[in-house]
Amino acid sequence: MTSGLPVLDETADRIAGAVLTQPPTLGSGRLVCVDGPAGSGKTTLAAALRRRLRDRLSPGNAGAAEVRIVHMDDLYDGWAGLASGIATVAESVVGPLRCGRPGRYRRYDWHGGRFAEERLVEPCAVLLVEGVGAGASAYADAITRLVWVEAPSDVRLSRGLARDGDDLREHWVAWRAQEDALFAREHTRERADVVVDGLGRLQQR
Repeated sequence: MTSGLPVLDETADRIAGAVLTQPPTLGSGRLVCVDGPAGSGKTTLAAALRRRLRDRLSPGNAGAAEVRIVHMDDLYDGWAGLASGIATVAESVVGPLRCGRPGRYRRYDWHGGRFAEERLVEPCAVLLVEGVGAGASAYADAITRLVWVEAPSDVRLSRGLARDGDDLREHWVAWRAQEDALFAREHTRERADVVVDGLGRLQQR
């Protein structure tokens, strides 16, 4: 572990180091997928991982700007859109980047209930994809590192309702059923290179 860093940053630093020792898997870049059930802490870990990757690719190096992030929440077609979000990543983001071309997707506006502006994903040193379904088996051969983040079920639900409001409880319950079915079918945790708990600690495999 890196001395003097909080646990989350230590974990992110170790993962970043492992990623950058691997050969490119996504065109000339690398793909890191941070997956796990909703409310487990994926977004927080992905942000820390992005910082540590940029630190390792710099200082004073333009490559630091080439750590990009895609949030699965921006790709789902609403609460029932888990499968369509995964398909978008596979076909419109990973597919083009494999060939050295920019990926693209339209951001879903949760307040408006519709897709909004198109976003480009330029080829980069490292692409982080975080969110439920990020580590889909459809493009497993392009993934440099698959990180699984987990937390107790009651903690995850509490976090989600605190963020979105208790009036969305039924949506959360239905979403959890979708993700449970996905993870059982895809064996995502079993395929993961790294398992991290909801406090940012690396777990023994």
